[in-house]
Amino acid sequence: MNSAWLLNRRLSRACALLLLLLGSVLSQPVFAEQSGETEVWLLSYGPGEIYWQRFGHNAIWIRDTGLGLDHTFNFGFFDFEQENFFLRFLQGRMLYFSAAQPAREEFAVYINQNRSIRAQKLDLSADQKLRLLEYLLAEIRPENRDYLYDYYNNNCSTRVRDALDLALDGALLAEFNDVEAPQTWRDHTRRLTWRDFWLYLGLETGLGAPVDRTITRWDEMFLPEKLAQGLSEVELTVAGLQRPLVLEDAMLYQSTVEQSLSAPQAWWPRYLLASLALVLGSWLLGRILPAGFPLFLARGWLTLSGLAGLSLLFFWFGTDHVVARPNLNVVILNPLWLFLAFWKGKEKLTFLMVAGMSVPALLWPFLPPGQYNLDVLAAIVPLNLAAAFTLYRLAAKPG
Repeated sequence: MNSAWLLNRRLSRACALLLLLLGSVLSQPVFAEQSGETEVWLLSYGPGEIYWQRFGHNAIWIRDTGLGLDHTFNFGFFDFEQENFFLRFLQGRMLYFSAAQPAREEFAVYINQNRSIRAQKLDLSADQKLRLLEYLLAEIRPENRDYLYDYYNNNCSTRVRDALDLALDGALLAEFNDVEAPQTWRDHTRRLTWRDFWLYLGLETGLGAPVDRTITRWDEMFLPEKLAQGLSEVELTVAGLQRPLVLEDAMLYQSTVEQSLSAPQAWWPRYLLASLALVLGSWLLGRILPAGFPLFLARGWLTLSGLAGLSLLFFWFGTDHVVARPNLNVVILNPLWLFLAFWKGKEKLTFLMVAGMSVPALLWPFLPPGQYNLDVLAAIVPLNLAAAFTLYRLAAKPG
């Protein structure tokens, strides 16, 4: 009996099983004998306007016209109603889950969000399609669908990457795992979030040295756009001949959202200007408001800075956020400031300690472990110095 016929028959049965699992949303009966060609497409959704959409998204699209199969497999779902959702988020133990749904319904969601939809048809053999479909079917089962989300190592895109690599017998890993990526995880994070002033600064503050290490193009595929780019470069050897993995590459919907930058820029000046503006504004207010106001502001800022430092230590030692440790920002957002802010009679020591820790920090981006934090330094150091100097100056005044 012909092995290719057997594979196609098994593939048809797998497609039929998928239809049975999703039968509540389909009106067409299942007949494996009607199966036509099973198509596998990689879907890449572009960035959206909302901050959590900045990194894009992707899914695997399975089509079989004979069966009426037209579904996407998506690994990017989470549920605000899950038990202890926000606690799990803080601990770095947030659960995501995978699901399949009709492609038309998923496309409508992304079009409504004005996000581009790119579709790449993949040249997989019947055996590879079967292996992929069986894996996807197993992943959406209730007992398997949940997974611990990780921003860079285990997200919606890396799950799609791994599924396709499984179907391709490890060809993607072999192709890209030893190729150095031109940008780091931090570079990509910076270029994709720079429009959001506070989100960008918050991520730069909370992300530690691990996101600055050199990564491979395999690692880089945590971004849907990089996975799509990688697949478009892959060539497979079949019967001694080279042929591209991507048979078709189509833009199903073109968004009007502004495209992301290809590389990060120097955005620290905007944070330095904002910080200096706050210092100037505080000084002007101090000349108008009661005499105790500058002291209140100085102690208030050092208290906030110290609390922020405690938060960094919590993410470093008390959670599973691997990318938050080690984090050199804990030196300028220092828990010690909580005590120094209210240590009367030691204002000079406070100023010397704040200055002594803050000023040398300007060299950190250029020293091991090479954590880039110029934006954080520009935003925080002027405020730290101004607060500490205010305490010292007021303490030095007679009476």
